[in-house]
Amino acid sequence: MIWRLGYRLLLYLLFPWVFIHLWWRGRRQPGYREHVAERFGWYQPTPGRPVIWLHAVSVGETHAAEPLVRALVRRYPGHELLLTQMTPTGREAARQLFGGMATIVYLPHDYPGAVARFLARFRPRLGILMETEIWFNLVDSCARRGIPLLLANARLSEKSARGYERVAPLTRAALGGLAAVSAQTREDAERLERLGARSVEVTGNLKFDVAVAPQLLALGAELKQRIGQRPVLLAASTREGEEELVLEALSRIRVEGLLLLLVPRHPQRFDEVAALLAKRNLRYLRRSDNRALPGDCRVLLGDSMGEMPAYYAACDLAFIGGSLLPYGGQNLIEACAVGRPLLFGRHMYNFAEASRMALASGAAIEVADSGALGERAGALLGDRAALARMSQAALAFSRAHQGATARNLAICERLLPPE
Repeated sequence: MIWRLGYRLLLYLLFPWVFIHLWWRGRRQPGYREHVAERFGWYQPTPGRPVIWLHAVSVGETHAAEPLVRALVRRYPGHELLLTQMTPTGREAARQLFGGMATIVYLPHDYPGAVARFLARFRPRLGILMETEIWFNLVDSCARRGIPLLLANARLSEKSARGYERVAPLTRAALGGLAAVSAQTREDAERLERLGARSVEVTGNLKFDVAVAPQLLALGAELKQRIGQRPVLLAASTREGEEELVLEALSRIRVEGLLLLLVPRHPQRFDEVAALLAKRNLRYLRRSDNRALPGDCRVLLGDSMGEMPAYYAACDLAFIGGSLLPYGGQNLIEACAVGRPLLFGRHMYNFAEASRMALASGAAIEVADSGALGERAGALLGDRAALARMSQAALAFSRAHQGATARNLAICERLLPPE
């Protein structure tokens, strides 16, 4: 009780900061200054049918939820699907993927009144929280109202588990209030159970079930045709400070005609990375320019949203960003699904099991630093047979781990009350 009161007191003390934060983030992403009322539980939509609610905080979780969302729509045609996010990019991704089949709003901040208004407005019959979204007041309010909550596709690194252990009473109460948990791996399940979760099942990773849209594969083929016969190294979802390391690696690679396809993780950094390329006097072209690629162009800057599968389809070798520096890595499953060989750094702790399995399967190689990245990339791009072997290993790895959607849907069927 003391911990819960302390948590609520902290929320109210931070209340002015919430507005400052939205305004500050809105400098680069104006979407943060839109739909602000929703973040405090005030909504326009009124559902006309029973609601199934799924929360995916941002872009990665929204894309990961796609196979489960589509399965729920097919299984429960008499229900309305409600999707919530916390970021403008996540909301836009949801609109692009599911705009015609779902109501899309922001999840309110975890203030008791805001949560109560959200639940009173939509009255969900089932709630699904993607990956590691644990909101203490939200879980408590759902439990009090008899709304079953599934923590789906759950993952929890050892680093994150130690963080939750610092507020163990709150964490135990929140995880204990969940009706079910579907964990990606046995290690994730054990950490969640250690922190207080009950009814935990290992279901695998939903991201293995994400089907690459044919139009994105076609776009990738179009990009590859535009690039021509030049070998392509993709640096996917790079984070702050990593672009310099990737460019250092590029300077070490002696492969004729090599093109670097550089895609920053966050759209607000596109201009920053463009300025870095200009400062280094590297000839580059923005993807958004949609022009023919000059012969002396060294870098294609992927400054678009929702096209990562196309970028994977257009490359010969992919480096997974967020892994050379301690950001925890990014999703590598998308690349494997289109059969692309992988390189990544040592900091893949957010995707520890997937990266371990990719290494074991022969689909990926770990590199220690930018020097090793340049050395490995150069060697592989000069060895078409090695690239082909890794490509086949990536496809086999992806296909071998599918099936999480059906297992998560079975849990939903157990939790959703009969109509």
